[in-house]
Amino acid sequence: MKINLDDNKLHLRFAPLTLTRPLGNLRMGILCNNERWKMYIPEAEIGFTTEKYLQEKFIQLTDAIQVNASVIPNEEIAAAVFNLEDNSTLFLDNQWIAKRGTGLNKLQFKGEAPIIIKERWDLFLMNEEVLIQDFDLLTNNRKSQKISKTNTLIGDSKFIFIEEGAIIEGAILNTTTGPIYIGHNAEIMEGSLIRGPFALCDNSTLKLGTKVYGASTIGPHCKIGGEISNVIFQSFSNKGHDGFIGNSVIGEWCNLGAGTNSSNLKNNYGEISSYSYEKLAEVETKQQFMGLFMGDHSKSAINTLFNTASVVGVSVTVFGADFPPKFIPSFSWGFSQPFVEFKFEKAIEAANNMMERRSLSLSEVDVKILNYLSTSKKSK
Repeated sequence: MKINLDDNKLHLRFAPLTLTRPLGNLRMGILCNNERWKMYIPEAEIGFTTEKYLQEKFIQLTDAIQVNASVIPNEEIAAAVFNLEDNSTLFLDNQWIAKRGTGLNKLQFKGEAPIIIKERWDLFLMNEEVLIQDFDLLTNNRKSQKISKTNTLIGDSKFIFIEEGAIIEGAILNTTTGPIYIGHNAEIMEGSLIRGPFALCDNSTLKLGTKVYGASTIGPHCKIGGEISNVIFQSFSNKGHDGFIGNSVIGEWCNLGAGTNSSNLKNNYGEISSYSYEKLAEVETKQQFMGLFMGDHSKSAINTLFNTASVVGVSVTVFGADFPPKFIPSFSWGFSQPFVEFKFEKAIEAANNMMERRSLSLSEVDVKILNYLSTSKKSK
């Protein structure tokens, strides 16, 4: 069976996070959607229908069922897609879910409604629901590793799951507000305070005395310290020191310098506007809380202060003594307009320098994607 996760023309709506990946490869809850579909249908081969410049890395499969990537599957949706008739489209009311062949035969889904993300900020707004669903999916009929007696557990132990190789010592873990998932070889250092729902994915670290409010997700290979609340880190990103980040989504290979803080609430407690790559302007979000959205390979210097609902593109280096603008285009250097261009060769060098610390480097395809973004108006 083949499945293509289709961006459904939402590529720019979820930028800057989707400038370097399809919508179906975004992490929320515990998993990315391509991982989630693979768990529900293990025999499925997963591909992507996305922007042309991304397709060399994220392959589109031939003769595949097209699945709306903004749909977070549950067991019933997965079964309905698996059994979808030829030349049929599955709908939930007026929202298409999946299409096989011509799709001319229209079918209505009758089961438990799935979670559907429609806006960039839905990633953190709906993270609690998705995290709980993923927790049940990953831990069903499995046994957790034992929790060390040096830790303090508040709540029921059935809502904490610790994978093999994980280390947790001297932490306070509260599951009364949601489950806590600790991935393979992850570490929670002494003095950390954690309220669920929370996921610390494989090979990630919470540093000494970290404070975590749910619903937060730390993707694989991240190092996080300070204080976070309702934040998603994709993977390979660091916030190693004190500073507050809330209601935010951070891409891959990002680094937030010591003392970096992001406002997530306006002084007048009013509704927030935020930059839209789709509209090329600020749009009203009807939200009161919103922090930082940061694209891949971007970094902030020590004591950087981000305004409410800031949007930072791909390969940006932010530094300076004042608040930077709420929107910083990709491949920018500094903090004030007019922005200095972060030269492409220097940006690639900086990205590889960070990746080499993990014995990795940019692939030729990654460089092609970044080169496209460095010259494309879409990323600006």
